[in-house]
Amino acid sequence: MHSYSLIAPAKINLYLEIIGDRPDGYHELAMLLQSIDLADRIHLRPNGIQTIRVHCDDPQVPLDESNLAYKAAALMAGQFSDAYSRYGGVEISIQKRIPIGAGLAGGSTDAAAVLVGLNLMWSLGLTQSELQELGERLGSDVPFCIVGGTAIATGRGEQLSSLRSLDHLYAVLAKYRDLPISTVWAYKTYRQQFQNTYVAINNLVERKQRVHSGSMVAAIASQDNQRIGQLLHNDLEKVVLPAHPQVAELRDKLGQLETLGVVMSGSGSTVFALVESQFQAERVRQELRELLPDPNLELWTTRLTHMGIQVVS
Repeated sequence: MHSYSLIAPAKINLYLEIIGDRPDGYHELAMLLQSIDLADRIHLRPNGIQTIRVHCDDPQVPLDESNLAYKAAALMAGQFSDAYSRYGGVEISIQKRIPIGAGLAGGSTDAAAVLVGLNLMWSLGLTQSELQELGERLGSDVPFCIVGGTAIATGRGEQLSSLRSLDHLYAVLAKYRDLPISTVWAYKTYRQQFQNTYVAINNLVERKQRVHSGSMVAAIASQDNQRIGQLLHNDLEKVVLPAHPQVAELRDKLGQLETLGVVMSGSGSTVFALVESQFQAERVRQELRELLPDPNLELWTTRLTHMGIQVVS
């Protein structure tokens, strides 16, 4: 039985709008999701025993059953018990490059890689759609992370429609190392403060009218870089920025530089700017470093990509 190495790209939110509550307790969302080259590398190795083990080079990453990569392997073992009995468990090694608590789907993309890798390792023959259905059980971002690219996501984020690729653009990402933000906290706080603005669950017409992502979809379809930058949007900024002045200052400083546009990704705490070339990305990165020389501020330049999980060996 083969071992596998996979590349697991991070994602950014070009657009995030909260429409209202869902019967399942989640939020009804309209999002534009985008994969980027910043990625973890996942190694899967059969161990021949009925055990799942997780290893990671980042001490902040949990190695127990709370880890999404572990949960993905446990889901596969439970769903395909015959294969698990025949082939045994797996050693999951994570080379962590995506920051934790950053709004970049680091845990979700690792889980997506485990689903793809075990499908190959155990010769299950699952289709991409079947893998995405399994991924829904683990988290709303997992189905997107499997396929990657540029997509509009609705429902709680699991209903996907692919869009024209934006892999000609670059992003500058900025995050304070010691400032993770809980996704659960961000959505809970948003509900507490803005639930009075939610559209009723059973009012389908009003819900459809409420979604404003169409302009961004059109800008992506026409590859209008300037318009894409102008339409970057994230409802969660309304609760995250007041609660975290560092993130608010970071967004403000990055917004002072020459870019297409700036927004927070997901629930934060990463803020990113879009630019049109690698040269511009490096220049913005250097200018931001000069404005904010804090050694705890981590900066990355990355290209947008059309790829999801990739098997490299």
